[in-house]
Amino acid sequence: MLLRVYLGWQWLEAGWHKLNGGFDASKFLANAVQYPVADKTTEAVLFPNYTYFLEHVVLPNVKLINFFIPVGEFLIGIGLIVGGLTLAAAFFGMMLNFLFLFAGTVSTNPWLLLLGFIVFAAGTNAGRIGLDYYLLPLLRSGWAKVTAHKGKAFRNGGHKPLLR
Repeated sequence: MLLRVYLGWQWLEAGWHKLNGGFDASKFLANAVQYPVADKTTEAVLFPNYTYFLEHVVLPNVKLINFFIPVGEFLIGIGLIVGGLTLAAAFFGMMLNFLFLFAGTVSTNPWLLLLGFIVFAAGTNAGRIGLDYYLLPLLRSGWAKVTAHKGKAFRNGGHKPLLR
């Protein structure tokens, strides 16, 4: 729990600073495209598909990125701190760390990635002392109702399977 809360605080703080500081990723993204991660000896670009993705998908939609990155970091932090949807928060935190690393930013990303992996590897136990204790049983029962309802429709005159 302490590791999860520490990691959550790191994400929450990063997101909060970006939300209040007029975050703009356009210069960072332009630099990541102009100076991609490359091999020191051959100068070959190591992640050419990612650089292409940044240039042709992310940069044209930088306004969305300027919204999603700070809000995402903030929500990841809240999820980890309160222990709500902990696995999803840890997963998306690790994804952001990988995206930042592929763009060439080392900073605290390897450390946060390692901590995120530990929280993610803990599975549902990571949020046991938190909202997941109450939230996951509700989600499971809701999912069971949805899937049971589909099964009843199938048994009561729905489409019949092609193979028996």
